[in-house]
Amino acid sequence: MNELENHTHNLSSQLFEIQQQLNELRSRLSEVQLIVKKNSESFNKQSTTIEGESKQNSKLSEQLSAIENNLSLVSDVVRYRPLRDMLAAEKWEEADKETTRLIADIAGHEDLEEFRPDQVQHFPCVHLQVIDNLWLNYSKERFGFSIQVRIYQEEGGNIETTIEQDSDIIRRWGKRLGWRAENRWRKCEELDWTLNAPIGCHPSRWWNSPFGSKMTNYFLARLINCELNSGNR
Repeated sequence: MNELENHTHNLSSQLFEIQQQLNELRSRLSEVQLIVKKNSESFNKQSTTIEGESKQNSKLSEQLSAIENNLSLVSDVVRYRPLRDMLAAEKWEEADKETTRLIADIAGHEDLEEFRPDQVQHFPCVHLQVIDNLWLNYSKERFGFSIQVRIYQEEGGNIETTIEQDSDIIRRWGKRLGWRAENRWRKCEELDWTLNAPIGCHPSRWWNSPFGSKMTNYFLARLINCELNSGNR
């Protein structure tokens, strides 16, 4: 069994085990909820009994939520595998394109043009953290969203400047990332797609949104609110 087959087998086993736990907890939760309902409707039952059942119900609800979260995270391993493999192979430009596709897909869109700035305000932090960690790990902490937002803050950026859409800070930030030279923004094809690129240069294509600076500032604000700052790790 090769490495990919072994990884797939382990993933399937994890999913099966978590699904079994999830089904068992759901069954137990349904039973307890039924007991609590009956007890609540019966005036002859002691209040302590109802209280005890309610606590058990609450505990099982918490366990169910934890299992569902685990199931979701394990399932996402499949979603992130192509990006992980590209980064592991140091195929930075391919990984950059996959990052853009992933973000759009997670947001429920087929391409970047459908993803509006106001929607990015609600983009799940956990997905940004996973994508960022993959870039950080495989680039030896040269690339990643957290690197980019840290540099933005080093240039004086913060939540207030994203609201103001301060263009001076954005230009200085772009220059440090290698996206701007000779008073113009460089095209993705002009960027350095090796580890010799400036710190924070990638992911880069995602930032080339059809909504321009508005999306840039909204996304920076989301990264700050999600606390993606490599300096705080």
